[in-house]
Amino acid sequence: MRVSLPHMGNIHIPLKTAFQELGVEMVVPPPNSRRTLSLGAKYSPESVCIPFKITLGNFIEALEMGADTLVMAAGPGLCRFGYYAKLQEQVLKDMGYDFQMITTELFESKIVGVAKLLKRLSNNAPMPKIVGTLRFGLAKLGAMDEVERVVHQVRAVELEKGTATSVFRECLVAMEAASDYAALNCVKASYIQKLRDVAADPEGNPVKVGIIGEFYVVLEPFSNMDVEVELGKMGVEVHRTTFVSEWTKFSLFLNAFGMSEKEKIHQAALPYLARDVGGDGWETIGEIVLHTGQYDGMVHLAPFTCMPEVIAQNIMPSIKEDMPVLTLICDEQMGKAGMMTRLEAFVDLLRRRRNARVAAGRLR
Repeated sequence: MRVSLPHMGNIHIPLKTAFQELGVEMVVPPPNSRRTLSLGAKYSPESVCIPFKITLGNFIEALEMGADTLVMAAGPGLCRFGYYAKLQEQVLKDMGYDFQMITTELFESKIVGVAKLLKRLSNNAPMPKIVGTLRFGLAKLGAMDEVERVVHQVRAVELEKGTATSVFRECLVAMEAASDYAALNCVKASYIQKLRDVAADPEGNPVKVGIIGEFYVVLEPFSNMDVEVELGKMGVEVHRTTFVSEWTKFSLFLNAFGMSEKEKIHQAALPYLARDVGGDGWETIGEIVLHTGQYDGMVHLAPFTCMPEVIAQNIMPSIKEDMPVLTLICDEQMGKAGMMTRLEAFVDLLRRRRNARVAAGRLR
């Protein structure tokens, strides 16, 4: 059995660790590229969103590399994403590929379902070993996200642009090689210190921008054309409201294991949106309300045709909180030059807005 999953941020690193520990051969698709997207778009229904297209492209490239088992999230609670596995399976079968598609219903079976999935893929490995492997994989996921938060801070004030990004790439390679908790903690600590040592502008006072929206395009840099890196180059401190480790926690565990933060977001959204509209639409509204006063502005990322995010976008003008929001629609037709022009104008607006507030405060 040669197993493959689609890319989403750096989630393939802890997954590869877990599969190796359980003796499962994992085929990691090539990093997302124009070819990945072109393949996915070519064989996708016309009006489907970019997460479908890219993940389908991942599967095609994995099958080309010899994968024979594909794993995909499915089930209710994931907007249309929950139905993509069935449709992608049919598309790939029609293309002539011979494989099996295995799905896991995250919002119903949660961590128990993932454990059963690993047991099935590993030819009935002992459950204690599976639990231990899962714990270490989640620890590695959390460590990567902890380092990435520091990257977002350093990237905004570094004197030599690109240094923090380069250090983070090295960190990911080292974390992938870490085989136990001691090694993982050592890598995390050493690379956080390396980032702290990056030469920074002593007078840097970056504007702070939150990243909100649909979870896939927020977490997968290729789908949003590296918006976080581009903002960092402009001297913006990025605060992504969702990390893979947090998304995994909310998706896999019951309320007792960390849902309080999500419930707080839902409570914040209640004056404008009183129920779940699928996907991350409810969270998008709540994040804007919750973080007003903490960030200078928000960048809202949404796949083209994403109904939950369209609902959220249409509610935004009615929100009374004073928070500028720039919506970027993600699809294969979006040119990077156009995105950069909009980002530059938005960041300039935020700087002028903050400077005006500072001046007004001094006048008082």
